[in-house]
Formats: sequence, C-alpha cells, structure tokens
Amino acid sequence: STEAVQQALAGLSSERARARVIHSGSGKISESDVMLARASQAIVIGFNVRTETGAVRVADSEGVDIRHYSIIYHLIEDIERALRGIMEPIIREVVDGHAEVRALFRVRGGRVAGCMITDGLIRRNSQVRIKRGEEVVQTSRVSSLRRIREDVREVQAGLECGVGAEGFSDFQEGDVIEVFHTETEA
Repeated sequence: STEAVQQALAGLSSERARARVIHSGSGKISESDVMLARASQAIVIGFNVRTETGAVRVADSEGVDIRHYSIIYHLIEDIERALRGIMEPIIREVVDGHAEVRALFRVRGGRVAGCMITDGLIRRNSQVRIKRGEEVVQTSRVSSLRRIREDVREVQAGLECGVGAEGFSDFQEGDVIEVFHTETEA
C-alpha cells in the first residue's frame, strides 16, 4: 500500500503546489517520523497504521500534524484540498486510557468484562476499541460502567470495574479495551 499511496500523491502535483514524499515506511508512526516532519515542515500521513504514544506527545509539543487514513480515496481527497488551500477540519483521535479484561460476567442480554484500568480512565459513553492482541475486534461505546455493584460515571487507573459495550458481548480474558475520543481542529 505504500507504493499505491506514493503513486496517488505523485499524480496530485500542479503548477502551484506539489505533494512530495519525504520518507515512507511500514509500521507505527514513530517519534523519528515526527521529528523528520518537523525539520521538513511537513505533515505525517499514516495509512492503516497507529501512532506510538511518544510520537503523539512529540507531535503535540512540536506542532506537527499527524493524519490517519484507512481509505486511500479519503487520503487523496484531503491532499487535493490541502494543495488547493481548502482544508477540511482535522479530526484527531486521543487515547484516554486502557483497561485489561480479567474476568467475564453474565448479565441479562449478554456479558460484561471485569476489568482493571491500567492507565488513564474510562467513562460511561466513551468510545472504545476492543483489542485482542494487535487486532481490533470491535469499536463501540461504553454502555454500562459499574464499580462494586454501583453504576458510576468514570473509573480511574488502578481500579477495577465492570464494562459493558454497545452491541458487543464477546469479551475474552486478556482483551484490552482502549478508550478514546476525537477532537476536531480547524
């Protein structure tokens, strides 16, 4: 897919503006990718990849724009708009925390995950990705959040809780629940 993205970008150049690939590679977006983009006054484009946590921090502090795409058509459209100077707002995913599934509980209508919040926090109605190893098995929302049999709004790192997800009950011990939200920039 790296070659396909490069070919698509090469065809977008015009008299007034040119899209140029400074570096390409496979795997997660790293801090070194962000530093290269900063030095080159460029943006970082990720196609079907995630960004390392450290790279997100460096990008925020250095003012480097990281964009993620999973559909090449959307990537091409955004680059065309950028070259024409009519950029769409940037939607950025921010990870709020992670929870490890340690037990499963049957409830009316399915199962909930007994979890330990390993970092950050989890809130009721938060967007979540349920990951099994490196594979994302479901993207959903937190439908129920309980701590010691009480409904709660949020649970902080280091605490245990029960998590239910909208439209998903196929949790397995060892799954990781990644909590995130999106931010829009002009």
